[in-house]
Formats: sequence, C-alpha cells, structure tokens
Amino acid sequence: MRFAAEKDALICRRQGETIRIEAWGKDSLRVRSTMQGKFTDNRWALTEDVKERDVKVSIEKEDWCGRSTETAIVKNGRIKAVVNFAGVISFYRDDTLILREYFRCYDGTLSHESRCLKIVGREWKGIIGGSEYSLSVKFESRDGEKLFGMGQYQQPYLDLKGCTLELAQRNSQISVPFAVSSLGYGFLWNNPAVGQVTFGKNYTEWKARSTKEMDYWITAGDTPRQILENYTDATGHAGMFPEDLMGLWQCKLRYRTQEEVLSVARQYHREGIKIDQIVIDFFHWTRQGDWKFDPVYWPDPKAMTEELHSMGIKVMVSVWPSVDRKSENFYPMMERGLLIKTERGAAQTYDYQGDCVEIDPFNPETGEYVWEVCRKNYLDYGIDAFWLDNAEPDYGVYDFENYRYFQGPALELSNMYPQMYSRIFYDEMSRLGKGPVVNLLRCAWAGSQKYGNVVWSGDVPSTFEALADQLQCGLNMGLAGIPWWTTDVGGFMTDDVKDPVFLQLLIRWFQFAVYSAVLRLHGDRGPYDIPLLDDRDWGGGYMHTGQPNELWSYGRENYAIMKKYLEIRLSMHDYIKGLYEEAHINGSPLIRTMFYEFPEDKKCWELQDQYMFGDRYLVAPILHQDQFERSVYLPAGRWMLTSTQEITQGPATVNVAAPLDYMPVFEKCGDVDTK
Repeated sequence: MRFAAEKDALICRRQGETIRIEAWGKDSLRVRSTMQGKFTDNRWALTEDVKERDVKVSIEKEDWCGRSTETAIVKNGRIKAVVNFAGVISFYRDDTLILREYFRCYDGTLSHESRCLKIVGREWKGIIGGSEYSLSVKFESRDGEKLFGMGQYQQPYLDLKGCTLELAQRNSQISVPFAVSSLGYGFLWNNPAVGQVTFGKNYTEWKARSTKEMDYWITAGDTPRQILENYTDATGHAGMFPEDLMGLWQCKLRYRTQEEVLSVARQYHREGIKIDQIVIDFFHWTRQGDWKFDPVYWPDPKAMTEELHSMGIKVMVSVWPSVDRKSENFYPMMERGLLIKTERGAAQTYDYQGDCVEIDPFNPETGEYVWEVCRKNYLDYGIDAFWLDNAEPDYGVYDFENYRYFQGPALELSNMYPQMYSRIFYDEMSRLGKGPVVNLLRCAWAGSQKYGNVVWSGDVPSTFEALADQLQCGLNMGLAGIPWWTTDVGGFMTDDVKDPVFLQLLIRWFQFAVYSAVLRLHGDRGPYDIPLLDDRDWGGGYMHTGQPNELWSYGRENYAIMKKYLEIRLSMHDYIKGLYEEAHINGSPLIRTMFYEFPEDKKCWELQDQYMFGDRYLVAPILHQDQFERSVYLPAGRWMLTSTQEITQGPATVNVAAPLDYMPVFEKCGDVDTK
C-alpha cells in the first residue's frame, strides 16, 4: 500500500485501487474507493458544505514480521481511521475500536486474522461488457452491538442486527442507508445503487450490484442525538414545518368529484372540526400522465380551492410518475427521451390500469416538462401541495436490471429516484417562494428530509400486525434522518369497514397517529359496492371508490373517541411546533426510540413497543386486538399517567388500563427523586 497525504485527506493506492479518506464534518470521515483511476464528482447524499474539521493526517513506519511497513492515520476530532500496509481500514472513537474491515487473507496485519481464505474487505468484480463493477464491502461484526435506522422495512424488528435488508425501493419499503450503532457511531452507505446489506453475526456486508466507486461516511458521537446531528449537518436539514398543517389531514380512496370534496369540507365545518388539508387522490384525472382534472367531474377547480381556502383548508392533489401510452403527454415525452428506458422487451415499466412508462427525473428536461404541465393544471388553480405517489417508482416488475435512466442504469442509481422525483416539485415551488414546501411521498432516500418530504409508510394492510410493524418503521425512519413520517390511519387495505376488529384497529391506529409527526386519515375502504359514475374506461368516473372515511363515518362512539383525540392533538400545537423546530435544527425525529432520550438506560435499548413523542410524552400504543391493559417501562424520573394524573417514580414497570377510548401516555413531570 502506497500512502500520500493531502490537505484534510489521505490517499492510498494498491493493486489498481485508489482510496481517499477525508475529513467531512464534525467527528466524521468520508471514505471512497475506485478501480477507475479517478473519482466521480458525485456527492450523492453528502450535499452540505460541512466546515467543522480538526484534522491530522500522518504516515508512520512500523515493523511487521521483520520487514519495514507503513501505517497511515487520519484523525478528525473524535474519530480516527487507521490503514495498514494491506489496505485494511479500522475506525476508532476516542481511541476505542468501533468498526474494522473484515479481512481473511494471508497478508493480514493481525496474526489471529491471517487466513488463507483470500477474503478481503473490498471486493470488486467487473460487470462483463460494462464500465461498472459489482462491489462487496465487509466489516467485522461486534457481539452485543445493536443497529438501527436504514429507513423502512415491513418487519417486526427495531434492532436490525441479524437482518438482511434489500437496498431497493418498493411500495412500503424505503431504503435510507444510514445506520446508528449502539457502539457510538453512525454509518452512511453513500451509494444509490440497488444492492443489499447483511448485519450478520459473523460479519456485516454491504453490496452494490452496479457502481463506479465505493462511497461511505462514518461519524462518531456519545449519543444517537449527537450522531443524528452530525448526519443532518452533512446531508441536510428538514425545513420549518408550517403551523397550519400540524392538525388533521383528511383523505380517502377516493374523492371522485369536486362536489364530494366540498361536501366533506362543509360537513367538517358544520361539525366545528378544523381540518388543515384535504387530499384529492388518484384518477381525478383523464388518463395517467395527463396531470389534469377530468372536467366532467371537476368543472371548476379554482372555485373549489377558493371555497376550501375560505374555510382554512389547504388542498393537496395526487400526481403519479406513470404516463399511459394513450396520454396526451406520452409521445412528446417519449420522443424527447423523458421516460425511463427498458434494456430489452417492450417499452413498459408500469401496468396498473394502463400501459405505462414512468418519467425519468434524472433528465433535467423531464422536470421542466412535468412541472410546466402541473403548474398550469394544478398550481394555477390554487392547489397548495402535491401527493407524489408511486415514488419508488412502483415498477410493474422490480427487475431493476431492465431499466435505464438518463444518467445511467437503474441498478446504479435507482434508490435516488424518489428524491429526484420530489425535487421536480420542491425546487420549483421553493423558487416561487410561497412558503415552506410540504409534499407527500411514498418513498425517500438519504437526504430527502431537506426537500419538503412528508413520507408515509405505503399501502400496508389493515391489521394489528401491520400497526406494530409501522411503529418500528417510524422509529427507524427517524433514526435514518427522516423526521416527517406518517401512516395511513387504520392501514390502507380494508375489506369491510363494519368489521368490529377493523373498527377497534382504526381507533388504536388513530390514537397512535395523534402522537406522531402528521395525523392523516386515509385508506381504501371496502366493500366495493358503490356504483361507478360512468361506463368509460378512463377519466374521473372510471375507478371504484372506497367507503366514507371521515371521522363521523364509523359510528357515534368511535366518532366521539376520535374527536377527543383530535382535541388532544390540537392542544399540543405549541409543543408539536417545538418538536418540528428541533427537527429542523438538529435532525431529532418527532417519534423517538426510548434510548434516544435515555441512552444511559440499558433497558431502553431493548424496548420497541413504546416510544417518546419528543422529550415529554412516553407513548405506549396498543398493538394487539382486544388488549385493554399493558405494561409500560418508565425510565428514571417522575412520570404522570395522563388518564389519572397518578405520578410514578422511575425506573419502574407498571401495568396500565387501556380501555378502547384511552391509549397509555405518561408525561415527564420532573427530575429524578434522589431522596
């Protein structure tokens, strides 16, 4: 290994590989490697100009088995990388080892690691006929380490140690490849390639199926809060969330007409219930890719938005990236190269309710085209925000090797698709200066927090098992740097809205959502016995609609419970505003793992069925059918149960009654009693 020192960086070369390790923000290092002689200029998620550095680069001589070798060290504040003569990289926080590449080869540096297995930490394999490589990067596993973050995976595990995760975007799966370790570091896989990570017991392995270079970023901190603050400084801060969107968002699949939307809003007004935003879902349009209201059922969108605005209600409209072959925009976009290309077979990427190809947001001209259409057909009518659905994109078949974007193969870039899609709207809306941009997306990637993205958890089933999964999804999304996260209250897919089990689930989900970043009613509510509006095979009357999904739609008793909890939400307005400000400043999520607030409490690192809503409220959601009490762990401090005002001194485990109209919540009300 040959070493060379540059300002703030170390360059290492061996066997055709070039490695660059450089200071990148407070107590942080960026590590890149390539087999192509020079690095690309891609910064990927590391978009921010981080200036805080305390760097020292040194190259030292040492003796190994009777021969003189060199070891290189890069130190930036509390983090240090050491590279030995074989190119093995080890990372230290305050001189304590936190991470080391996995190396099982004869010329290893430590005798107990010397093996004849010929396994190296960075394995490059050229893709036959292409300029890219497949890449595997392995690290030593550490017994007892816990790992969190990484985005959203529909599974019951909060601690990801022992899990294998696909690095790919799908409906309800969100790859945000930033992990927080209980050992005091955060690790960003700064690579949008489709791949896989395995946090194994024997080793950790990151894989990219097609890439030109290795790129990761590592930071050190005493607490998850410090780690997330460093990460936010490097990848971007969420904006300031508007105060007038912190209440209830009303939505269903689907409001089919202008009059349906207005009648719902008027009813809320008569009921004396304030809704902040009403959402107009899909197939309000003529065809996918036309991006405009069907005039048969939406004859005067401007008058509609004006009436809604007069009631203090903002309006969000659904936009899909799919363009039907029969759309008026298909052939102009196809001719100009603004749609995703297929490597083989027919030019089709999506087949739901049409023969569609999705837009290519990696082409700058695509954004210009789509925005101009949506500005003219939506924004100019007074539409306030966009629901950028199917943002993964939702491919008909997730054969990523069959798709190609303007900037390269999907295998190399696809995880950035939702971020690029969102920027079509964020960049232009920001330029217009109409206040903070808040759009709704079904997917995200590292750094998406800075582009006005509220991310929801996708089309999940209406089951208690799914509700439990959403809790760990939201907690891990927060630790991956995405603080604006929400769900479809009640789940998305419901067969029978009169099913008592579903009604119980709806209430428990609503209670949970009140103590989350965004409270949004949505869902596809069966049975589908409402007649179509017309017999056309296109347009606003074509698709089915679900059953009503307003607060009053589920019976008087459930209505009363949801109204009570909406009042709780509104009473916390100033508190929630403060949480959004904190998210903007340092990246702290609104819903937080117990260990985020109590990192010194070992038990808090084991809990995944309760959480903190900010630093004040300990929330114990009801995650099982017919569960009307549950145990709750209270860390050190004084805690008041909100139902009885009874105060308990922690640490303690208590049993709490949870009738249907109450979800256990404790308010932190003072310092630890040391007497």
